[in-house]
Amino acid sequence: MNFLAVMGRITFGFLQAAGRLGIFAATTISHMIAPPFYFRSLIQQMMTIGYYSLPVVGLTALFTGAALALNIYEGGSRFNAESALPTIVVIGIVRELGPVLCGLIVAGRVSASMAAEIGTMRVTEQIDAMATLSTDPFKYLIAPRVVATTLMMPFMLVIVADVIGVMGGFLIATGKLGFNAGNYMSVTMDFLEIKDIYASLTKAAVFGFFISLMGCYHGYYSRGGAQGVGIATTNAVVSACMLILLSNYIVTEIFFAT
Repeated sequence: MNFLAVMGRITFGFLQAAGRLGIFAATTISHMIAPPFYFRSLIQQMMTIGYYSLPVVGLTALFTGAALALNIYEGGSRFNAESALPTIVVIGIVRELGPVLCGLIVAGRVSASMAAEIGTMRVTEQIDAMATLSTDPFKYLIAPRVVATTLMMPFMLVIVADVIGVMGGFLIATGKLGFNAGNYMSVTMDFLEIKDIYASLTKAAVFGFFISLMGCYHGYYSRGGAQGVGIATTNAVVSACMLILLSNYIVTEIFFAT
């Protein structure tokens, strides 16, 4: 009976958290599409989330593409399949590694930042002061962050990650492994399909929504001073990464299931 009681508490706790998250997400979406809009805050968040994340995203994609090319060449040489390197690199980067690695990197940087910032405002009662001054925290704090992340992930960060990741494989293949540059790019363009690009951008938008949603959610409901803000920051990053990996499989299943 004690075991059943524990399982019941865990189940009810999970359902309560899921319901609160669902209500939070629905409220956020309603404020994203309804006026008024704080364009100045939106542009500021787009710069912070998109532009300032480019260096780390670019470096991660570059070295990932280079390492992927080396591993594919070494593995393919065992079966005399070295010529498949350009195809595997472009498909692997565009379909999976580009959006997923970019999402995880941005989750560690952006989701933690949002949770810490909004959590600090919560524990210092700044959010309560906003409500007292008739400023909706969802409209002013949360909606611009979610919109900015959802837009910057597909239209800036993941595009850059895909291009630089493919170029990282190209540089290693032509500079170290002896591939002809023209043939490499020709094979890359021949095997890259428009569906691969659509899937990559769709994943990026979904990841961006979850990254910002988790950061804002955990920050908004943080309690307990500095320790509570630290816990909220950790929970935001962990939950965002888990949702990225889960949604990655779902979107892949939608686009590429036979």
